[in-house]
Amino acid sequence: MDGHLPFREQHKQRLSWMPWLYFSLKDKHRAWAEPWQRDIQRHLMAVETIEIAEHCFIAPSARIFGEPGRGVILGPGCAIAADAFLHGPIQLGARVSINARASLDGGAKGITIGDGTRIANGVVIYAFDHGLSPDRNIRDQPVTSLGIRIGEDVWIGANAGITDGVTIGDHAVVAMGAVVTTDVPAFGIVGGIPARIIGDRRDR
Repeated sequence: MDGHLPFREQHKQRLSWMPWLYFSLKDKHRAWAEPWQRDIQRHLMAVETIEIAEHCFIAPSARIFGEPGRGVILGPGCAIAADAFLHGPIQLGARVSINARASLDGGAKGITIGDGTRIANGVVIYAFDHGLSPDRNIRDQPVTSLGIRIGEDVWIGANAGITDGVTIGDHAVVAMGAVVTTDVPAFGIVGGIPARIIGDRRDR
């Protein structure tokens, strides 16, 4: 038995939950990590409608689903951590990170996320909504979708939620646990339920 195997398997777990470590691996670890990632990504592209650019990392326990017309596109250097859920249509720019247990569903109109944006653990981003008419059961309500746009260099804090139809401007920050129901301006800092402006990054 390869004496390094238990350590390698543990290292795969570490990378899956902290995928930013993948991009600074030592050469001796990169020698096995890159083929491991190629296998994971090749399989996903064979069985789902997914495009994956170069230098991405995808945890084996991430669940990514795309269909024709509802594909998932990952730009260069993206990272998808353990137990994340992505259902297209979703388009990620370069170096976007989706951390552990985040949940993104593009509905009909899709989710677009700009370069360098960071999505923290447990974030929920759903680009669809259900009707609330009292004349029918919830399960029978119509579903609508407007789409969600998140700009470049945005930080979405842990366990935040973003509802359908929202646009978040470049360089904005969403505080941990916030629920964003209206647009956020560039450089804005928002927090609370529902989220409100609580600052501007340019004032820091």
